[in-house]
Amino acid sequence: MGSDDLFRKRKARQAKDLKRSQEKRAPYDKVLIVCEGEKTEPIYFRELRDFYRLNTANIEVSGDCGSAPVSVVNKAKELYRKEQRNISFDRVYCVFDKDTHDSYEEALLAIKTAKPVRTFFAVNSVPCFEFWLLLHFVYTTQPFYGTVGAKSAADQVQDELKKYIINYAKGDHEIFEKLVNQLPQAIQYSKKVLQVAKESRTDNPSTLIHELVEYLQSLA
Repeated sequence: MGSDDLFRKRKARQAKDLKRSQEKRAPYDKVLIVCEGEKTEPIYFRELRDFYRLNTANIEVSGDCGSAPVSVVNKAKELYRKEQRNISFDRVYCVFDKDTHDSYEEALLAIKTAKPVRTFFAVNSVPCFEFWLLLHFVYTTQPFYGTVGAKSAADQVQDELKKYIINYAKGDHEIFEKLVNQLPQAIQYSKKVLQVAKESRTDNPSTLIHELVEYLQSLA
């Protein structure tokens, strides 16, 4: 047997051992994160989980529910009910954008009335998740509206983001690790933006991603 074969078998055995160890629940909260779509947000939070070496048995990330905010909440409730047969999730986070979604307000209300209380949390971004990424580079309270040419508000945010990440595209891998050095700044800016939004009685722009990020950091 060649050395390459031995190396591959050793790597496969190590990966299997790692997966087995990760499947054992760690002594901290069991968390479900349900994101709209199957690309940007799920990839981001899985990379965050791996970066902080959080246990995959404790932190489950799902992105197979479509893009409508209410579908994110419905999927979260479905997964929560299924998990009740084993060890229930301590917290369930629903990550979705406002953008032009018709069910945005419906989703927020569904989370407020979800039971058990203090288990379901909305992690909403206005207009979109890319605003959170933009805050890694610049502080801005500029509102985004879908009235510039044919571009939506989300498209405009992505245009701004591409000034800093030239080749950015939804679903980019390693986006968390690429921006991790600017994460403290993004959290600081996000909190400031949210405070301004509350004082101005608006939600455009704003994001609650920092709350979920800080919570996951606390588990690590």
